[in-house]
Amino acid sequence: MPPPRTRGTALRQRLAELRGPDVAAKALDARALAALAANPGCERRAILDGAGVDKATLADALGSPSAFGQSQFALTRGNAFEAKVKADGGAELLRLVHERLDPGAVPPAGAALPDLSAIGPEGRTARTALALREATGARGTWTLLDHPMVALDVAGSPAFLEPDAVVVHPDGSWTVVEIKSFPMLDGSADPAKVGAAARQAAVYVLALEAVAARLDPAPRVRHRVLLVCPKDFSNLPTASAVDVRKQRAVTSRQLARLTRIEDIADALPEGTCFSPELPAEQLTAAVEAVPAAYAPECLAACELAFHCRERSRAAGAVTSLGRSVRAELGGLTTVEDVLAAARGESGDPLDPAVAALRRAARLRTEALETMCH
Repeated sequence: MPPPRTRGTALRQRLAELRGPDVAAKALDARALAALAANPGCERRAILDGAGVDKATLADALGSPSAFGQSQFALTRGNAFEAKVKADGGAELLRLVHERLDPGAVPPAGAALPDLSAIGPEGRTARTALALREATGARGTWTLLDHPMVALDVAGSPAFLEPDAVVVHPDGSWTVVEIKSFPMLDGSADPAKVGAAARQAAVYVLALEAVAARLDPAPRVRHRVLLVCPKDFSNLPTASAVDVRKQRAVTSRQLARLTRIEDIADALPEGTCFSPELPAEQLTAAVEAVPAAYAPECLAACELAFHCRERSRAAGAVTSLGRSVRAELGGLTTVEDVLAAARGESGDPLDPAVAALRRAARLRTEALETMCH
């Protein structure tokens, strides 16, 4: 068996071949990673994200453009709000951390702002780890890390992640800060958006825990993160403490279940490539060589969702109707199987799913006959 370094080098070369010649890798961010963890059975997303394939460009080349992503206006508004929150050395941000999460600590006056610049993601990750170690050792002071970079192992490949901010408290503990441009109205925000932010923050918490585990003694990574949003309809920042223990546990469990990327890559036909420069027929064949696990939830989380939905519907897969429907149907995996079972043409009558379908079909027939009479 080759040593780990040799295996890692071979994997990186293989993933570069899958992207295509001279195609730069698209880095995984926490938003994509949270979506990947939410659908761990999708080998297609795992290999494409692991290889750094730009799925939006790929979707365009396949003829199924994606509508997924933020508008330019939303990005501009978000960047402007984040700059306001971090102005004056992050004074307002640190005040909110102190107020919402650590009111018993010394007020954050004159916090340290380490320089995290370095060459490449590996360099920035190492510089962040050093800054965190130094800040943890400097007890009694506050430290604000603006856009640090941390790494998280995802199916055998590192994902480099960039939280909005990480605060080191005077007691040496660490807090993740998420800054979002959606408003908090009367102290609360859209639950769906808060949930998405919590899942994203949970990814950062997991990555920071890996950094903390390498220190002795290991500092505490707080499971209550700070969510900073505009107050009501103004541009003034307000904040809420969000407990992400549940999201952290779910994400950790889902990531652990992900099929290892090298296993997926080894199963692909020789010469498989996902370069958008390839002819459409060849590119489609390459994508279809990797199994997908489409569900309607993918439409809000994956750039390839429209392509996968079309293929799922063409195959008559019941997963296109939703995971809950799929779970209720047991061994019936296609719409054709479901209809045949309902008509009594196939299926074990002792199967609860088959029995329920036949009863529903009888009730429907009776209802139609009653209406006709």
